Amino acid sequence: MSDRASPLAARWRALGKTRALIPYITAGFPTPAASLETLRRVAGAGADFIEVGIPFSDPLADGPTIQRTTQTALEQGMTLPRALELIREAAVAVPVVIMTYLNPVLAYGVERFARDATAAGVAGVLLTDLPAGADPTVEQAVTGSALALIRLVAPTTDGRRLTTALNGATGFIYLISRLGVTGARDTVPADLAQHVQRIRAVTPVPIVVGFGISTPAQANAAARHADGVAVGSALMDALATGGIAAAERLTRELAAAVHT
Repeated sequence: MSDRASPLAARWRALGKTRALIPYITAGFPTPAASLETLRRVAGAGADFIEVGIPFSDPLADGPTIQRTTQTALEQGMTLPRALELIREAAVAVPVVIMTYLNPVLAYGVERFARDATAAGVAGVLLTDLPAGADPTVEQAVTGSALALIRLVAPTTDGRRLTTALNGATGFIYLISRLGVTGARDTVPADLAQHVQRIRAVTPVPIVVGFGISTPAQANAAARHADGVAVGSALMDALATGGIAAAERLTRELAAAVHT
């Protein structure tokens, strides 16, 4: 599928100049049933895309909040196949991107994953621990399917590597706002605009900022520079402490801040 024909590209075109909110939800947290309802409620509360995280037993890039939600989801029996079924059953009206480590996909079978994820309604995948070019076979299995392969870029990525990593990028570019693991922070990095401009000089693909965005004010600040803002830990904290209603309420507040 060409990028222009993909659900992600279609959504970006529909948004026009409006910035996008991309909430993150750990599949199966706090229970599979609650996770399903959260997906639906978040989609209806202003999400433009939704990232669904696949629980994995060794989440190296994740901070304490996502690690806790991952462990709970694993204890609830959540797996990659069950996450795909959850996404299929949710049938939300916005594009869904799977965020996962590579191991669950390799265990499932990359081509099978691409086929089944597409059938479940997934529009793209972000493989957090697969650097661009590290495994061409895996990359080709994804890019040869209907799924967009979302690229992850760090603030420390140099110019030469940036050009190589973003060659042929589709869907959107996920810019890590700061070094370290996921988790809520107090401020948006002062050099965020600089990093966004470096990426814009290399690719026309939309740029989404994530890692550490936790409040409506921070989301608004990030949206002044990037095309979209991803929020994960703060949303999962809200879900853990206040339930689905709290996650829905925070999503509405974040959407209002990003869409302003």
